[in-house]
Amino acid sequence: MEWWRPDIVWPILGALGAGAAVGLEREFRGQPAGLRTHLLVCLTAAFLMIMSIEQAVWSARLPMDVVRIDPVRMAHGVLTGVGFLCGGVIFRTGVTVHGLTTAASLWITSALGLLFGAGLYPLAIGATIIVLLVLSALRLFDKFIPQQSVAHLKISFERERAPTGQELRAQLHELGIRSTTFTSRMLERGAVLEFSSNLRGRNWSHMERLLEALRDDARVLEYELMPRKP
Repeated sequence: MEWWRPDIVWPILGALGAGAAVGLEREFRGQPAGLRTHLLVCLTAAFLMIMSIEQAVWSARLPMDVVRIDPVRMAHGVLTGVGFLCGGVIFRTGVTVHGLTTAASLWITSALGLLFGAGLYPLAIGATIIVLLVLSALRLFDKFIPQQSVAHLKISFERERAPTGQELRAQLHELGIRSTTFTSRMLERGAVLEFSSNLRGRNWSHMERLLEALRDDARVLEYELMPRKP
């Protein structure tokens, strides 16, 4: 089997271009899986699909009663394997989860490699363009889509000067922020009282006002406000 045949070279070049395009976008965003990772995923999927399609050639030495040509099984195997790789780029920091979009981009990049490997060029090229639009162009619409600001608040007071959860909720309401039920715990052998809750505001300016109020409150010993996606 000559590797320079057009039906082998073009799928490889197509997978190379698609993987590079998606990888460059992720690299530009500073994501953990960038150009090289997406290139390798797309090329691997294309190589394996080509190998599956060419099974009749390389399996000629096997008895025909054990040969089963089914490229779809290879596609299932590739997507399953990429699922384990995607799990490596998803991590959690506190209550915030990172890497979901990068994992999804790796998953669909493997699908692009399979499309090129199968020789479905119009579908593969169209899918590549759609992926780039979703990753890049749609990001611009985030500025115009109304979104709530969501954050996790953790705040500590001296026990004798600590407000109640109801008082905290009332103060947040004055700032235009809604909160879930406050949970509390005692620290430092009962000397410190810590409250925590999930907060929602119409936009981040409400959270900035909260930060100013926390900095100006002499009763506050420590606080932590962690943004998260709604």
